[in-house]
Amino acid sequence: MNCLFCKIIAGQIPSTKVYEDETVYAFRDINPQAPTHILVVPKAHIADCNGINAENSAVVAHIFEVISQLAEHEGLENGYRVISNCGPDGCQSVHHLHFHLLAGRYLQWPPG
Repeated sequence: MNCLFCKIIAGQIPSTKVYEDETVYAFRDINPQAPTHILVVPKAHIADCNGINAENSAVVAHIFEVISQLAEHEGLENGYRVISNCGPDGCQSVHHLHFHLLAGRYLQWPPG
C-alpha cells in the first residue's frame, strides 16, 4: 500500500511518536497549525470518515479515549479542537482516517 500514514505506522517513515498501542498511533504533525498539533490515526487502514462502519467503529471510540489521555498528558487545560477532514472539499490530504488534536492557542471560530 502506498499510504503515507501506513508507512509511518510501519516505521518506514520517521515520526515523532507520542502514543502507540495495538490499534492507535499518534504523532506530532510536521507542519503544525497550533503549538500542539498531534495526529491520531487507527493502525488499520480506513480511508476516511465514510469508511467507518459497524466492524471498525470501536477503534474510533478508542481514538477519542486516547485523545482525552493525550490532552491531559499535554496539559491542555484551556481546551483543544479535534478535526477530521473528509474528502476534497473537506481538505483531506492523506487518505487514511486521522484526527488532528490542536491546542496551545485560541482557536478562532469559524476557522478560516
